[in-house]
Amino acid sequence: MSSAASRTTAGPFDRGHTDDLMAFLSASPSPYHAVANAASRLEEAGFRQVEETEAWDATSGGKYVVRGGAIIAWYVPEGAAAHTPYRIVGAHTDSPNLRVKPRPDLGSQGWRQVAVEIYGGTLLNTWLDRDLGLAGRLTLRDGSHRLVNVDRPLLRVPQLAIHLDRQANDGLKLDRQRHMQPVWGIGDVHEGDLISFVAAEAGLDAEDVTGWDLMVHAVEAPAYLGRDRELLAGPRMDNLLSVHAGTAALASLAGRDDLPYIPVLAAFDHEENGSEADTGAQGPLLGNVLERSVYARGGSYEDRARAFAGTVCLSSDTGHAVHPNYAERHDPTHHPRVNGGPILKVNVNQRYATDGSGRAVFAAACEKAGVPWQSFVSNNDMPCGTTIGPITAARHGISTVDIGVAILSMHSARELCGAEDPYLLANALVAFLEG
Repeated sequence: MSSAASRTTAGPFDRGHTDDLMAFLSASPSPYHAVANAASRLEEAGFRQVEETEAWDATSGGKYVVRGGAIIAWYVPEGAAAHTPYRIVGAHTDSPNLRVKPRPDLGSQGWRQVAVEIYGGTLLNTWLDRDLGLAGRLTLRDGSHRLVNVDRPLLRVPQLAIHLDRQANDGLKLDRQRHMQPVWGIGDVHEGDLISFVAAEAGLDAEDVTGWDLMVHAVEAPAYLGRDRELLAGPRMDNLLSVHAGTAALASLAGRDDLPYIPVLAAFDHEENGSEADTGAQGPLLGNVLERSVYARGGSYEDRARAFAGTVCLSSDTGHAVHPNYAERHDPTHHPRVNGGPILKVNVNQRYATDGSGRAVFAAACEKAGVPWQSFVSNNDMPCGTTIGPITAARHGISTVDIGVAILSMHSARELCGAEDPYLLANALVAFLEG
C-alpha cells in the first residue's frame, strides 16, 4: 500500500475540484438533476447525446445516453477498432432519502403533512429537525418530463420533545410509518395540494402533471469543516462524489485520440435498493450501450467478445473511514483515514468484486497519477455492504474492481469526507481511463 509521502505527480491539493464538487452536490438534489448536470458538463466538453430509439453511427468522439436517473457516456478515439476494449468508471446517482407517495396529501391534528416512503437504508434520525426541500421530476400528459427543485425550507420531520420521551437518549426508536411523515404547514388537508404547489414551482399547470418522482433533501449547503478546512460535510456524497469525479475524468479525455481504450462513465440509478431497475446495474443498459457501440463501428459478435474480455471496470463508491468513536467496529489492520487517498475495497465473499489482478490495475493507476491509496476490509463480525461491482462483473463478464473514498456518516442526510480525497480520486480515475 502506498502512502501520502509517495505522491509524485498529482500535485498539491487543488481545492478548486472540491469547490466544484460542492456546487455539483447542491445542484443535484435528485438522480435526475445529477444526470442533467453531468450531461451538461459533458456537453461543454464536446460530447453529444444519442437516443436509444435511433440508429447509431460509427463516428468517433464523445457520446452519452440518458435514461431516467442513469447516464452512460463514452469517448471513441479516432480510428478505434471494433474490438477495442473499454475502461469503465461505474457509480450511482441515487442516495437514501424520503420519497413522496402517490397520494401525498396527509394531515393530523391541524398539521398539513406529506406522505413519504423510506428509500434505501437511510439513517432515519438524521432527517429529524432539518430544514428540507423537495425535488425530482414531473411527468406531463404528453410523456415529457420537467425537473423541479424547491430548494428552500419547506418541510420538517419534527422529533418528539424529550419531556414526552424521557428514554430518547437511551435509544431512539422510530416507526418508519408513523414518525417520519414531514409537516409542511397548518390547516385543512386537500387532495392535490402538494402536486399543485410543486407544479406551480415548475411553471406548470397541475392538470398537465400525470406522474411524479419526488424526494426530500436537506437544504443546508455543503461546507468545509475543521480548523484547517480539511474536511467536507455535505449531502449525497454516497455516491455523487464518484459521479462528479467520473464525469470530470471522462470530460478531461475529450479529444484524446491516442487512447488504447474507450473510456466510459456508467452512472446508474437505484443502487441503494438493489439495482433491479431498467436504470440500475442489474438491468441491460450498460451492456446494450457497449454492444451497440461495437456494432455501430462495424463489429461482429466476435469483436464484442474480444472487447468485453479486455475491459476493466472500476466500481467507485464510498466506503467506511475508521470512526474515532467506534474503532472496534473496523478490522484492526485496516483503518482507512480521510485524506489518505482512495480505498481499494476487498471482500473474499464477493460483496466487492476486487481480486489480485484488479488490485494490480488500481495500484498501477494510482502510481501513474501519483495518488496514495488504502485498503478496506470489513471486520469479520460485521456484515459487509455491496456495490454495483459484483453485479457488473457477473452480468457482463467484465473484470471489475471496487474502490471509492472513505467517509463517515454514510447514509446520513449529511455525510463527511476529507476535503482532499475527491481530488485524489479524480486523478486516479483519469490515469485509469487513460490506460
